[in-house]
Amino acid sequence: MVVAAESVGPKHVATMRRDAGGLICVALHPKIADNFGLPYLTEVYEKASSYFDVLPYTRPDDLPYDERSAFSLAVNHRRTFTGITDIDRALTIRELGKLGAKALNDPMMEEFGRNFRSPGHVPLLLAADGMLAERMGHTELVVALAGLAGITPVIAVCEMLDAGTGKALSLNAASAYASERGLTSLSGAEIVRAYRGK
Repeated sequence: MVVAAESVGPKHVATMRRDAGGLICVALHPKIADNFGLPYLTEVYEKASSYFDVLPYTRPDDLPYDERSAFSLAVNHRRTFTGITDIDRALTIRELGKLGAKALNDPMMEEFGRNFRSPGHVPLLLAADGMLAERMGHTELVVALAGLAGITPVIAVCEMLDAGTGKALSLNAASAYASERGLTSLSGAEIVRAYRGK
């Protein structure tokens, strides 16, 4: 389930939390991530591993789908209280979208720090520099979709889960959910074809 970050309100967060059920994250275009100065979390752990003995033992070197997780910092906007409520997370996500629009063209590391604190309740995901040519994860797919739609490539994303099976929701079930609510349903393959054909 994806929503343009700049458009996210508390009801969107509540819907993602209730109906999707996965971790609500924000995916960022690599240019925006660079202009925010964001590291991959694995890089932070590598640098800190000489100080914290447990970190080398927790390396994500056994991911069955990836060489490196897309996770970066988790943040709260500085105007939030706890950061976890629907209102607080919506504020954080929306402000990430607004600042991300500026960061497409200009370095914004200091402004990012003035607006956001870490740790927080909104995990950031960094799309690979080579986008879909390098990695075809959910992060790259939704950022590519934003580019195709002509909107700021800062996207709230939440994986849809199936309470019955305990697994990810099937594509058929996700498509049925979208159809019942008048939402658009796209497969990753459709996004890849459109992105490569542009």
